Amino acid sequence: MAFEELKENTENIQEHLKSYVESSAAYYKLRGFKVAMKSTTMIVKYSLILFSCAMVLLFCSVAGALAIGTAFRSYPLGFLAVGGFYLIVTGILILLKDKIVEGPILKKFSEIFFND
Repeated sequence: MAFEELKENTENIQEHLKSYVESSAAYYKLRGFKVAMKSTTMIVKYSLILFSCAMVLLFCSVAGALAIGTAFRSYPLGFLAVGGFYLIVTGILILLKDKIVEGPILKKFSEIFFND
């Protein structure tokens, strides 16, 4: 009798273990999907915003270069002035890239991944 009860208990343990493994796999699959979708939607959202800002910046840059060119009476000087401005801004961004880019991105993705 004791052997029959032991055999029945081991069968129950195996069934519970199989159910636990299946539930855990489904949970982590769903969690991975959630993290992937949040990350993807965030990247798409910021890409659209970045594209829109780039278009505004492009047209404002051309307008500014034409205005500066009119003031200097030379359009090439206007475009060189705007290009020089962007060169200075790019240099500053290169120097500050860790503080401006890596920190906020790491923080945002950490919030998404470790949000429980």
